[in-house]
Amino acid sequence: MDTELDLDFRPTYDWCVKAFSLVRKRLGINICLHDDYDKFAEGDIYLFNHFARFETIIPQYLIHEETGQYCRCVAAGELFEGNESFANFLYGVGAVPHNHPGLLPFLAAEILRGRKVIIFPEGGMVKDRHVVGSSGEYSIFSPTAKIRRKHHTGAAVLALTVELFKQRVLSVFEAKEYARLERWAKALEMDTTEELLAVASKPTEIIPANITFYPIRASDNILSRSAEFFSKGTNPRLVEEILIEANMILKDCDMDIRVSKPLDVRHVWKWWEKRLLSRVFNQINSLDDFFKLSHAPDTLNEKIFKLCSSRGTNRLRDYYMDAIYTGVTVNLYHLASSLIRYLILKKEARVSKRNFHRTLYLAIKFCQRKADVHLHRSLTKPENYWNLNKGDTCETLVKYMSAEGCVEHIKEDGDYYLFDETVLEITGYNTVRLENLIRVYANEVMPIKEAVLSVEEAYESIRDVEQSTLAFHLLDDENLSLDCDRKTYTKPHHIEINLKETACAPAEPYLIVPENCRKTGVLLVHGLLASPAELYEFGREVSEQGYAVMGIRLKGHGTSPWDLRDRHWQDWMDSIGRGRQILSAFVDDISLVGFATGGTLALLEAAHNPDGISSVSAVSVPWQFKTSNLLFAHLAHGYERLSSWVPTIEEKGVFKEHPSENPEVNYRSVPVRTTYELHQLHEQLRDNLPKVSCPVKLFQGIEDPIVDAKGINEVFDLIGAQDKELIMVESEKHGILYENIGNCRQGILGFLETIDQKAANQQEVTQKEQSEDRLYEEGGVGHE
Repeated sequence: MDTELDLDFRPTYDWCVKAFSLVRKRLGINICLHDDYDKFAEGDIYLFNHFARFETIIPQYLIHEETGQYCRCVAAGELFEGNESFANFLYGVGAVPHNHPGLLPFLAAEILRGRKVIIFPEGGMVKDRHVVGSSGEYSIFSPTAKIRRKHHTGAAVLALTVELFKQRVLSVFEAKEYARLERWAKALEMDTTEELLAVASKPTEIIPANITFYPIRASDNILSRSAEFFSKGTNPRLVEEILIEANMILKDCDMDIRVSKPLDVRHVWKWWEKRLLSRVFNQINSLDDFFKLSHAPDTLNEKIFKLCSSRGTNRLRDYYMDAIYTGVTVNLYHLASSLIRYLILKKEARVSKRNFHRTLYLAIKFCQRKADVHLHRSLTKPENYWNLNKGDTCETLVKYMSAEGCVEHIKEDGDYYLFDETVLEITGYNTVRLENLIRVYANEVMPIKEAVLSVEEAYESIRDVEQSTLAFHLLDDENLSLDCDRKTYTKPHHIEINLKETACAPAEPYLIVPENCRKTGVLLVHGLLASPAELYEFGREVSEQGYAVMGIRLKGHGTSPWDLRDRHWQDWMDSIGRGRQILSAFVDDISLVGFATGGTLALLEAAHNPDGISSVSAVSVPWQFKTSNLLFAHLAHGYERLSSWVPTIEEKGVFKEHPSENPEVNYRSVPVRTTYELHQLHEQLRDNLPKVSCPVKLFQGIEDPIVDAKGINEVFDLIGAQDKELIMVESEKHGILYENIGNCRQGILGFLETIDQKAANQQEVTQKEQSEDRLYEEGGVGHE
């Protein structure tokens, strides 16, 4: 073996690892390693797909970071030609040219010495991501040969040869040929035969991994302009690669590396193949002998060996390529591209925006239920795609539609999208990432059959999907949002405040739909610092009366006080809007019931979006706070002073202790910044109360320790509705609804009964009038 491969490459390797660690923090690329099986460190041979040049240096870094071990990486032989200094550098970081003589025996020896080997079995960059053939088999296009070909088998040959040699080592040990073991151990630079036996006893494992970039951008950048200037237009391929790949490094781009389950190569062969392979074991005296047998068999046994070896090699190659390609991290660009491809194939290239957006929403929800679909984290956070459910677009989709490589194939015609059929046409291999990103994304997701089927099923069902089905999807999103928020606020600087919390009641939103429920539904809105659990027992009582009930979670609640600190009153209003959307799938109209700040929000919702709201019941509405309470005293000092505190509050994250009547439900630590949001909410309510037109019933404890009871009179006076009532409750508690003080629950139920009966009577009158109109039109009955 040449001296370049024999030299100790660790000093250069260590330097590069340290350098990349420093540079990584300054790059725009966000590297995320997904190792669900927790086996990444245990592999011998690591396989990655290949889309960008710089990704060939990142796996070494990650493996060293995870294991502390050094890697050999097979690189294109052309990189070692023409520049001796650069070639020496490549050798110094563990790279080996793919056309080096004796490459496989050398790599096999390195594996036996405990080093890792990285191989890119595609053999080159696959810019179009087209890996699935017409009959479903995996193959890629070779730009040099101008044909599609199967993937290289070098990794499979290497792995199986190493495993066969290990089996030969063990058989030699069983035969007590200790002298031969010593020779082999010395040749592999091992100190003892025990070390060789330990290595031989460990199964040889391949770690397939998929690298997914998101988003892929084709926008201009400083490096591409420099490349174009210096090449003077003579190397468009170089310019294209820098144009695409520099954006991955310089701009915010996710590089998701998903590790598949390790492949134990011992299980590749059938039992009879193992029996035939064992017939040639006694002829093996070195690693080179294995490789020679595969290339130039002479005897019958050797030919049998080659046949079995070839079958195992191809089988293993198919296994790990499937593992690599099904490890794609699926994002919204994939689903949108797959949908566009499907529409064009169906000759339905003109589609309404509403159906397109809602199809994507449904496809996301389908994919979330599929264990074989690995979704990008952006598709596990509902805030990123909520609007699609309503038929609206979302920020991510807007970026996709306007991206270079996409915008050229998409036109807008009022409420419709028109997709250019050139999306399906074969584009120049070295320009596809510039000219047709839709095709690149659609190709990349094609091996994920469950994702593709989810898109197709979503489109075929979107026109007939039941509102109740969508409602349950939205409820699932509310629970997903809660999980995301909980995970977000568990970082080290959150811990001190989180540990002080005593709330243990379930914070999940809930939906209760009785059989044959009434036409009116009830949306429950909990108070500040609490969660849906605050009104759950009352919700049960309401549902027992035949009402469909939704207990919504206001954003920022039920997680961490830090979460509440980052929320605005508009976020709480949005929560109510989503709750209404869920509940409206089961009822004709909705009565809002809110406690404390929940009452404020319910009244404001009735003012802003009155359609479909039949009534509001508001309990302990905080119009004025008692200044004896240290937390809310800030509100009494005036808006101007409060506003001046906001920057300091934002920066330091100030919290105040707040003793709660219900510590199992409420936060104990309250963000002072939240008082600013309460003030804003108060001003909104003052301006909008005259717009409330539906029936309203207010409840207020006379000796409320938090809220100044006198303020409720001003609220009552400002409400624009003619049908309104105020009930004062003898109580020294704030949570009169939670504890049902003064029978306020029964008061609300009676109010709901009245409202529901009015709605039923009105519906009966309407139906009668419609029936008479039909008869009149048919000439059967005249109108007086």
